[in-house]
Amino acid sequence: MPPVIADPELDPTATYAVDPSRVRRLASRVVAGPGATEHLSHTPMTGAPLATLPVSTPEDVAVAMATARGAQRSWSRLGFGRRAEVLLRFHDLVLERQVELLDLIQLESGKARSHAFEEVADCAIVSRHYARAAAAYLKDTRVPGGIPVLSQTVVSHRPKGVVGIVSPWNYPLSLAITDALPALMAGNAVVLRPDQQSSLTALAGHELLLEAGLPEGVFQVVLGPGSSTGQAIVDLADYVCYTGSTPTGRTVGQAAAKRLVGFSLELGGKNSMYVAADADIPRAVAGAVRACFASAGQLCISAERLLVHRDVFGEFVTTFVEAVEAMTLGTGLEFGYDMGSLVGRSQLDTVTRHVEDARAHGATVLTGGRPRPDVGPFVYEPTVLTGVTEAMVCRDSETFGPVVSVYEVGSDEEAVAFANDTEYGLNSSVWTRDVRRGRRIAAQISTGTVNINDGYAAAWGSVAAPMGGMKASGIGRRHGREGIVKYTESQNVTAQHLVGFGGLPGVPEDTYAHGMTVALRLMRRLGMK
Repeated sequence: MPPVIADPELDPTATYAVDPSRVRRLASRVVAGPGATEHLSHTPMTGAPLATLPVSTPEDVAVAMATARGAQRSWSRLGFGRRAEVLLRFHDLVLERQVELLDLIQLESGKARSHAFEEVADCAIVSRHYARAAAAYLKDTRVPGGIPVLSQTVVSHRPKGVVGIVSPWNYPLSLAITDALPALMAGNAVVLRPDQQSSLTALAGHELLLEAGLPEGVFQVVLGPGSSTGQAIVDLADYVCYTGSTPTGRTVGQAAAKRLVGFSLELGGKNSMYVAADADIPRAVAGAVRACFASAGQLCISAERLLVHRDVFGEFVTTFVEAVEAMTLGTGLEFGYDMGSLVGRSQLDTVTRHVEDARAHGATVLTGGRPRPDVGPFVYEPTVLTGVTEAMVCRDSETFGPVVSVYEVGSDEEAVAFANDTEYGLNSSVWTRDVRRGRRIAAQISTGTVNINDGYAAAWGSVAAPMGGMKASGIGRRHGREGIVKYTESQNVTAQHLVGFGGLPGVPEDTYAHGMTVALRLMRRLGMK
């Protein structure tokens, strides 16, 4: 790895973390006009320069949209079988080429390699699922018509056209690619704007889709700031898929709604993990370490609140703190580290501010609570707080870093009330030896996903089921049937035979109405839908 650079932007001799020739090959697929301005990114692992990539203008986005729209027509006519072949080949390529993908994910996000592998596995799982399930999810369906037998109704799903995806930096492969897979399987084209910090990983995923046989033009990539390039996607796409902060999500939703264009938003979270009195404590501790510190806490569905029943509070906290203190930190491109780096200076500043604010208002730092520049320029120790109150910003605001607050609760009911005491509703976790009890508790928590005896991966990885947020955590769902139907327009085509709804020739209107009344009452008695 190159040495830490105090100010890489002022060091023209710095060694790039990725071979510039590889960057040029990936950048050749970006839709950007001649003479486009460029953006230089840096790796959080060391601060070294990472890649110089072109910046797409709103006009470039319009070109990408037009190209995608032209390619979409022939793509949609290929049928599910041909489209599935592309996704299954992509599945294999992702697994075969995972070493480079893991390197890029780490270099752009700073996360540990084991957490980067979650993204590789996620892409494989989602591509396999939709390749095999899309035809069933979107098949034409016969439903009862208005007049039994005589009204024959078929519901079909037609692609939206061009789906615009605006993805964040924290999961540079998963969130750039897996939302595109069901959109493509539904017969849409896609225009993607990944975050500028995570563009290389997204471009590598795009390259593998093309190698898997995706036709040219169907999947376009544009790069640039959210305020210009991202906004152009929102202004031009036939459907918008956005993952990011709640304030920006509100703006995206308003802009799409103004155009009467559909959208889905996965936004922020302030997620809770509840350790019930009957929980398996060693297992819960291991789960909490993962739930709180995967990807250095830069995960929308990670736990930032630990709610622990008073009967096991002392045992759990003691064991948990010991486990956190035993975690290994590192920024190497290799397996073996428990946690990596934050993504950059801004995120490090936010984490530091939240912890120092908690300290200033009387919270206790049980472990952690300081940056670790000896490990990496943006590394912050996994931090456990207690005594957090409403006066502290970390109590209710999303920290999005390796910081968790521990709270003692006296009952399941108190834990549920605390878990729901937030504007967010994305993910939660319940730990108990009694799964039926866990499901009863889960039914009372207002989050889109609830994991029993797991932190987040169980629900996320169950891709046949929907995943998304309630309240300020978003609208719409990814995964499962909902995750692909959202990319389609439902169409009702009904053929009417013999008798219509406007009466019968030569039959008086009152006679017709009487006959229809008798028929409706009969359908009610027969239990017809």
